[in-house]
Amino acid sequence: MGRMEGKVALVTGAARGQGRAHAIRLAQEGADILAFDCPADGRVPYPVGTASDLAITVKEVEALGRRIIAHEGDVREQAALDELVASGIQVFGGLDVAVANAGIWTVHPFADVPEDEFLDVLNVNIIGVWRTLKAVTPALKSRGGGSVIVVSSGNGVEGSPHYVHYVASKHGVLGLAKSAALEFGQFGIRVNSLLPGPTDTPALDWQGGYDLCSGKGPGQGVKADLQGAKYWSVLRDVGLLPTQAMSEAVLWLASDESRWTTGLEMLVDGGHMLMPGLNMAKIALDSQ
Repeated sequence: MGRMEGKVALVTGAARGQGRAHAIRLAQEGADILAFDCPADGRVPYPVGTASDLAITVKEVEALGRRIIAHEGDVREQAALDELVASGIQVFGGLDVAVANAGIWTVHPFADVPEDEFLDVLNVNIIGVWRTLKAVTPALKSRGGGSVIVVSSGNGVEGSPHYVHYVASKHGVLGLAKSAALEFGQFGIRVNSLLPGPTDTPALDWQGGYDLCSGKGPGQGVKADLQGAKYWSVLRDVGLLPTQAMSEAVLWLASDESRWTTGLEMLVDGGHMLMPGLNMAKIALDSQ
């Protein structure tokens, strides 16, 4: 306990899922939190976080004895991010960590992705990260340095059918993070990327997620197929990864324990990238 004592951390996409888990884990270690999300925007085909979800994040952080400021806002809007950072400086005295976690996805065959959806995904997943870094870096510079964690995906280093716009965005954000690491290192600001494997969050709990984990065609998966994620891991008894798995990585990257690390692309995926394909040993075992 106490690895983040005296630190202030901003987390985007903090209303639920990985973002909420990151905010809570950092608070458990002593950080005060700036929480940012865009509740009930409704631009994706799965249920999104609500104001009530964001209020739960606030309640859980406060239950840990930590302070939190929560703003509803869109990462595509610079003014909203700037306002939250300014509030954090005014109330908490500065900023030490930023977790650019907000992201969205939709599912369509390559040529059928509607242009507005393609642009929405790029604008949130890449431009939103760029805007987040623009908002936080002056505060980090004035603090004498800090840690930025950019959340990409396992899809940032591998292709996948039926969501080319998401895959492209998660590849792109890695280039953004590496370039920022080079540019901001002189100010003591570290920029690292987290690449989650399939994680148990509401963003997977819809038809597109069922299809992804089933390996079936679009619209063919069912909720039980989420268990198909067990074939994506080389580790025993691992299916969808818990949000805690990602938050422990965020904590390490945010803390002084990683003070010599920048430009890292950290995969937390159960060893999925080691595999030449699906885990056939598990498939054979299950078929017996």
